[in-house]
Amino acid sequence: MTFVTPTINWAPMLPMLIVFGAAALGVLLEAFIRTPATRRVVQFLLAIGALLLAVGAAVVQWATLDGAGTVVMDGMITVDRQALLWQIIILVMGIFGVMLFASRTSSGESGFTPLGASVPGSQEETIARRKGFELTEVFSLGLFAVGGMMLFTSVTDFIFLFVALEVFSLPLYIMVALSRRRRLLSHEASLKYFLLGAFSSAFYLFGVALLYGATGESSYSGVAAVIQATATTDPLLLTGAVMVISGLFFKLGAVPFHAWTPDAYQGAPTSVTAFMAAATKAAAAAALLRIVYTTFYTLGWELSWLFWTVAIASMVVGTVVALVQTEIKRMLAYSSIAHAGFILVAFGGFSSMALSALPVYLLMYGVATVGAFAVVTQVRERTEDGAIGSEATRLGQWAGLGKRSPFLAGAMALFLLSFAGIPLTAGFIGKFVAFSAAIDGGAWPLVLIAVIASAASVFFYVRLIILMFFTDVPEGAEDSIQVDYSPLARVVVIVTVALVLVLGILPGWFLDAANDAAVLLANVAS
Repeated sequence: MTFVTPTINWAPMLPMLIVFGAAALGVLLEAFIRTPATRRVVQFLLAIGALLLAVGAAVVQWATLDGAGTVVMDGMITVDRQALLWQIIILVMGIFGVMLFASRTSSGESGFTPLGASVPGSQEETIARRKGFELTEVFSLGLFAVGGMMLFTSVTDFIFLFVALEVFSLPLYIMVALSRRRRLLSHEASLKYFLLGAFSSAFYLFGVALLYGATGESSYSGVAAVIQATATTDPLLLTGAVMVISGLFFKLGAVPFHAWTPDAYQGAPTSVTAFMAAATKAAAAAALLRIVYTTFYTLGWELSWLFWTVAIASMVVGTVVALVQTEIKRMLAYSSIAHAGFILVAFGGFSSMALSALPVYLLMYGVATVGAFAVVTQVRERTEDGAIGSEATRLGQWAGLGKRSPFLAGAMALFLLSFAGIPLTAGFIGKFVAFSAAIDGGAWPLVLIAVIASAASVFFYVRLIILMFFTDVPEGAEDSIQVDYSPLARVVVIVTVALVLVLGILPGWFLDAANDAAVLLANVAS
């Protein structure tokens, strides 16, 4: 028996290799750099440098891409403009995330516990804090998560997609548990996220097993070929398709797979919440888009009920429950559930316009999301001794923020208006193109429900704006809140504010790029 050495074209995977290589190098540096402060600086520079280099490599690949794209690893990975655009979006969110990971309060406090393996409140944790320990592993974990998400956008094999899913999910499970304050809440959030994530992964794998049993194929193109050649729909095949799509709905945070979202958003370090909220949704939408339009497109009639039902449920539940929230991170969590419904609206008519609409929507949403959580990291409680404490996340604590910090309050108001889809913000452009894709596919009733949900969501966004600008600070509580200056977090806020305005007022350049990327290398929809 002769073993044939596989030939792999590594060049098309250069952006992913840069990120994974930097993540592995970061793990090694943890063992060799003994000083916590030095280790933190080196890890931050390595992570930012790798992400910027990967963005450059992806842009160069976009400009020099030969034809529709490149298939590597025997058809298991496809690098086309659609994949490259999603990778660039995820890398941008990764850059913002790493900057927030490295941000510190004016007193030098990180958002992460100094010793992740210790019991919350234990003597070991106290000693680690006194000695100035730094949990710098989060930078490597963040890079592994970004690399897994990039891989997730370009995989074209159902089994390999599960590998990519776990590569970016496992670091997120860990990072959610590493909050410096409210440690028990952080651990609880991580456990819920992990257990529900394991359940959804099993759901996905069961669906893949059914697809393989019905078709004998595991690649997207192989399953698509069997579906097209079959005169009648096999119940085994249809059940597998529903379970695979349902598994991806979990990462999107759509109802009824949303139960992890409020707890994970609230319990995780806010920097992790910002990164997770923006990047995970982009990765899930990218994978779902490629699967639907390369494998299940001919099952549009059979699967449309699933997208309609989940989209409507997500918009209704997310909007209604957000109305009664009094904790800002939970309010933004339920807002993200409603936005998962808006994302699924674009799938409503199985129109090819969704290929260009969804990258636009996810960039617009992601930028505002990162900016909003970056603002949250800088609004802090004061402890009894006057020191800076944990983040002020109760809505009532934001009363009068417009007087304390007009810039942060104005930035937060802009992000909230973008979430609501108000014109001249990026969110308006995102919703416009997503709803246009649904209308193009004949799903106008779904768009009507989405417009009503968007109008209702304005209430809880405007409520916070009124609190910040038109409500006085409660008597005796003037010194209970401190607006903390964090240079890196402030840079993230400034850049995201600029992007929300530029993408809302002059979106043409990105819309053109999205239209150029709206062709999959294997596109059944065309």
